[in-house]
Amino acid sequence: MEEISIGEFARRSRLSVKALRLYDELDVLAPARVDANSGYRYYDAAQLKDARLIAMLRQLDFPLAAVKELVASDPSEAAGRIALRWREVETEHDARRDLANYLINQLNGRKPDMYEVNTRDIPERSLLCLKRHVDEQGAWALGKEFIAILRERPLPKMEGREGAMFSIYWGEVSADSDGPVEWCKPVPTVEAETLALQYPELSLRTERAHQEAYVALPNDAIPAGPGGNPAVQWQLASESLQAWAGERGMIEGNLDATPEDLGVRITYLSSGSVAEASAPYCDFAVPFALANA
Repeated sequence: MEEISIGEFARRSRLSVKALRLYDELDVLAPARVDANSGYRYYDAAQLKDARLIAMLRQLDFPLAAVKELVASDPSEAAGRIALRWREVETEHDARRDLANYLINQLNGRKPDMYEVNTRDIPERSLLCLKRHVDEQGAWALGKEFIAILRERPLPKMEGREGAMFSIYWGEVSADSDGPVEWCKPVPTVEAETLALQYPELSLRTERAHQEAYVALPNDAIPAGPGGNPAVQWQLASESLQAWAGERGMIEGNLDATPEDLGVRITYLSSGSVAEASAPYCDFAVPFALANA
């Protein structure tokens, strides 16, 4: 074994001594030996490979917790995770470019490109729901909890968009704000009371009939984990819906129920059975009811 001092190891690996001490404290990269008397750290030359890997992963903005896992992973598994993360980064970059272009066109007085808006009628329906006040991390955890319940005890399948699972954002949930989020699954009204007894962790409520204006979102608008960032696509969708409503004079005085009353929502339609790994088609919708309806 070629033993190297921490200073020399830092020079060869292009990591600072301060960073190496941090990686030791967090068990990301421990020295081969620590002198019992002086506390001085020494490294094996063979550790330079891991040190350079850590340096490159940090350049790709991997958090240290993920770096620790990747260094300990099989190389092929690590490669797959890096490739997946990079695809997510590119998707986020493309979405931010779309938002930047939208803002540039808007500020320059040009009509920005918008999502296509469609409408649908939603009948009165019974819902089993899980609602909680959450932050960004909590919103992801709440969705996983709700999906886990449906996987363990599947509810009767209902066809169409009106039967699909959806989440309602009753307030802003972002890096700067938390708010109430509710996950809902429509159930047959004739079975609703009986089903509610089988799901004591869920609440049963009736949602009034209404219309929804919606835009279809790509699968990558759904975060792949707590670090996922669908907010850019949702922001563009929201702007499209607001422009659509403004063009039709749909101001609050003309509505019997507003999006604030019914909650802006993401509706999910999985191509297969509901599972944690599902990547369903989804749409962003604002519900409303006309005053003369």
